[in-house]
Amino acid sequence: MATSDAIKKGVERMPHRALLKADGFTDSDIEKPLIAIVNSFNEIVPGHIHLNKLSAAAKEGVRAAGGTPIEFNTICVCDGIAMGHPGMRYSLPSREVIADSVEIMLRAHAFDAAVFIGTCDKNVPGLLMAAGRVNIPSVFITGGPMMPGEYKGKCLDVISAFEAVGEFRAGKITEKELKEVENRCCPGAGSCAGLFTANTMACMTEALGLSLTGCATCHAVQKEKIDIARESGKRIMDVLKKNLTPSKIMTKQAFENAIRVDMAIGGSSNTTLHLPAVAREVGVELPLDLFDKISRETPHVTNLRPGGPYTMWDFEQAGGVPAIMANLKLHNTETVNGMLTDALKKAGAKVKNTDVIRFSNPFHKEGGIAVLKGTLAPIGAVVKQTAVSEKMMKFTGSARVFDGEDAAMAAILGKKIKPGDVVIIRYEGPKGGPGMPEMLSPTAAIEGMGLGESVALITDGRFSGGTRGACFGHIMPEAAECGPIAYVKDGDKIEIDIPERKLNVLVSDAEMESRKKTCKIVKKKLTGVLARYAASF
Repeated sequence: MATSDAIKKGVERMPHRALLKADGFTDSDIEKPLIAIVNSFNEIVPGHIHLNKLSAAAKEGVRAAGGTPIEFNTICVCDGIAMGHPGMRYSLPSREVIADSVEIMLRAHAFDAAVFIGTCDKNVPGLLMAAGRVNIPSVFITGGPMMPGEYKGKCLDVISAFEAVGEFRAGKITEKELKEVENRCCPGAGSCAGLFTANTMACMTEALGLSLTGCATCHAVQKEKIDIARESGKRIMDVLKKNLTPSKIMTKQAFENAIRVDMAIGGSSNTTLHLPAVAREVGVELPLDLFDKISRETPHVTNLRPGGPYTMWDFEQAGGVPAIMANLKLHNTETVNGMLTDALKKAGAKVKNTDVIRFSNPFHKEGGIAVLKGTLAPIGAVVKQTAVSEKMMKFTGSARVFDGEDAAMAAILGKKIKPGDVVIIRYEGPKGGPGMPEMLSPTAAIEGMGLGESVALITDGRFSGGTRGACFGHIMPEAAECGPIAYVKDGDKIEIDIPERKLNVLVSDAEMESRKKTCKIVKKKLTGVLARYAASF
């Protein structure tokens, strides 16, 4: 029995059919499989302003293949616009709202299958979580990267803008140049042009096997994106006939494939938050140590922004995710395109530019992410090691401690941070932030002011996929949970050793125990969504 039979079969469901007819559907429409078009379109997020065009094409594909498409929308936060003010605390919680809202719509209306259309940082993970939770046949269309901007012969993206703030404050560029970067760095629709979180998660969706081969790096403005959307609408009908649900695709082996691709391309450190959350929805556990293990085994073969010189457009031209997957040792998992090996062969996956994708001479011998532990992070901390200068791979510096991002940002822009400092930003974790806000503004300011090779930053918050430099996030336990980061003081020596995976505060156990007895943990007065989110930890 089709899922939608629950709302359309039999005399008892006559009222339900009547309501569907009020929507404009005919008896013929109602008799066909009902396919949800889960659209994240809105007019404020650049990665989403074009999604209605993809939705229209997907609906064409569904109809052509014998289904009835029915569209509804969900929300999305633009992390760039939310960055650096209280709005960023709502970004990570939006992932849960997206997952919950889509679950509600799919379950309440008994859809047979779904085409998910999304693009940005928490939006795609939220959609993936909903797909795993509801577990009806699903195909994903990720909206595609933005084209890079250009100024004085140099490629630009949104990170160029954040770093230009620090450059301006340091007197390195003029106000006129600052304005030119503002006007040129984000030229139109799509997710920001580097391998930041949104594009990383699009690559993860393709690597998991839930989107069509080549979808992740096909850019928002390319004609081929419309073709992919239309074909995705057709493909969902095949996936439905096979009853190929997300739980059959998102297996432990598929997640291991995705993590290996992530390490090879040097993706956002936020995958250590999102992939485990998605995996839990289908009963798979992904311990943090698994990311580190696979990273040690996997070379970093393409060096994209923010850590390297290349853009997502360069990556697309070089062969994209299919080229990466065709050259890694992966499990032959089932995907919406058929078995992985067959799908890659059919797509003609190969490296088209060996400067951009280098398997014979990788950019780094290890993958993108390292997980560090020590007296400052007993459970763990995460760094995008391929975006760290060689000079900062081993580093000992003096702590400069701030109870929140605003105070740290003021000190950085006020030129109070000096070479040899380790900026520590605490009370920005999931519970203490709350919402674990991204620290792109301070990390970009450090780079822009020329301190990227002499200053480290450590936080119990997290980082944008656009962060580069010696930046260590996800410190666990967080300060609000009485983790050691709560007891660090100005002047404490901090030891960083990425190759050995160490992150220590060089203070005696006795001293730390003494500090615990006198330290008062900061508690914030919260209301609404943030209060509910903080209470969930």
